[in-house]
Amino acid sequence: MMLILLSAPTMEHGGVDEKRELERLLSGVAAGDRDSLAQLYHRTRTAVYGLALSYVKNVCDAQDVTQDTYVRIWDSASQYRPQGAPMGWVLTVCRNLALMKLRQSGRQVALNDEEWDAIPAESPNVSPEDRQVLQDAMAVLGEQERRAVLLHAVTGLKHREIAGVLEMPLATVLSKYHRALKKLRVYLEGDDAL
Repeated sequence: MMLILLSAPTMEHGGVDEKRELERLLSGVAAGDRDSLAQLYHRTRTAVYGLALSYVKNVCDAQDVTQDTYVRIWDSASQYRPQGAPMGWVLTVCRNLALMKLRQSGRQVALNDEEWDAIPAESPNVSPEDRQVLQDAMAVLGEQERRAVLLHAVTGLKHREIAGVLEMPLATVLSKYHRALKKLRVYLEGDDAL
């Protein structure tokens, strides 16, 4: 069950229609529409917060980066060009702000269980029990593996888009993602999974 959730990308509102809706919302934000920003926040906050937390590894800093992301989007939405992936653009803004926060603070620490639990999990497809199993399983992954899995599973980004967000070669992202799935399979199904 858990591997199915990870290997099948899901977005809160679904595929091509979601991309069009995010593009429409970004256009509204660029035009100064606060309601568009509120809707964009509602649709993307889980992924933005999760990515921020995976970088800064501190709940308070992740909340700050999340807030700063939407302030930056408000200020620079006119720079988004519809030929790209709107979710990828939003997450790139988040990643850049998270990296800036890390440079300013000069620290990197590991997330504790409570901080991973703080990632908002609003997907109706995941029960509380499955969510706990997923969080335990994600703890066996390396940092880059976890980011690749979260970006694919939570936001539905394609591997090429994840490579752009994380500034990694596509082959590296694919390798890390597939290695992560194998580790998760071993964790969830036992040593017989390989």
